[in-house]
Amino acid sequence: MTPNQKPLTRRRLLRAAGSVTAALGFCGSTAANRTVAADVPGANAPVQSAPDEDVGQYAEIYEATIDDVVLVNVFGVDDEIPGGIGSGFVIEDGYVVTNNHVVRDAAEVELQFRNERWRTGSVVGTDIHSDLAVLRVDSLPDAVTGLSFDDAAPTIGQEVLALGNPLGFDASISQGIVSGVNRSLPSPTGFSIPAAIQTDAPVNPGNSGGPLITLDGDVLGVVFAGAGQTIGFAISALLAARVVPALIEDGEYEHAYMGVGVLPVGPLIAEANDLEEPRGVLVTNVASSAPASGVLEPANDVTTVEGTPVPVGGDVIVAIGDADVPTQERLSAYLALETSPGDEIDIDVVRDGDRQTVSLTLAERPEVDLP
Repeated sequence: MTPNQKPLTRRRLLRAAGSVTAALGFCGSTAANRTVAADVPGANAPVQSAPDEDVGQYAEIYEATIDDVVLVNVFGVDDEIPGGIGSGFVIEDGYVVTNNHVVRDAAEVELQFRNERWRTGSVVGTDIHSDLAVLRVDSLPDAVTGLSFDDAAPTIGQEVLALGNPLGFDASISQGIVSGVNRSLPSPTGFSIPAAIQTDAPVNPGNSGGPLITLDGDVLGVVFAGAGQTIGFAISALLAARVVPALIEDGEYEHAYMGVGVLPVGPLIAEANDLEEPRGVLVTNVASSAPASGVLEPANDVTTVEGTPVPVGGDVIVAIGDADVPTQERLSAYLALETSPGDEIDIDVVRDGDRQTVSLTLAERPEVDLP
């Protein structure tokens, strides 16, 4: 069987089953007793005894994908970096994807597959900007076939399932929907993680790095964190599909860099800058020696509107190429998903009341000093 045949087989099975939803959370610092825990009512019961059709669908998806999900057990690197647990999943070429913050500075980690099968994994690549990491495992269990990244953008209301190890309870499943898209997630680098998925499924420590999957069994996102009982986040598969191959090949990923600080154009900024509508992002500063230096003009003054200081005078970015840029999140998502260092991009700006197009060549994001 060729690698391309495996996801097709899984998709045929899961499309017959229907659609689903799931939830995820962060890496935990301690492990609980590792027993199988299913959060979907009836998931451990035989399919024929399920009380309704949905439970049967979830059970079929679980059985088709859970062998590819692992518990990641990280030993402490030193006294300042304690060990912890998280989740991960095998992709089709045999590597394991997880979060960078799960493996941190570890060189090797222990991986527990379903039914207490253990393997040792080595870290082959990490990217702190996207919080993704890739591990190599020399000998995978026979049941492992690998999951595929979904190549479609997430849809609000779409059902998803989260597989992983919340609180150390391995091989767990939970469900929810996609609650929002194009979210920006915090990063210790100072750059946000763009194009993230928000889900209403419950998330818990230990789920970080596990897959958020569609009802076709494809990975829609990589679980990042939870902010409450009904808010969790995942790194988009669209971003992961760009980053992961580079981590496998080179051990790192180069992010495109424009070198600007921006603010969303709301009613106050639109009024202060005599804009026709509150749309786009105002350039507030340009880093020295950045690609945008000498090309884009930052706000150079401040005025007061209704008692609030508002920056004025800079370029307002409204589009890049053929893509509208109504918000800061759309700008970040476009740069992350559509561009690479070395690309020349055309940017539509409103400058002094007139719309015009300027061009610049993107660079590689500079290294940052972490705290």
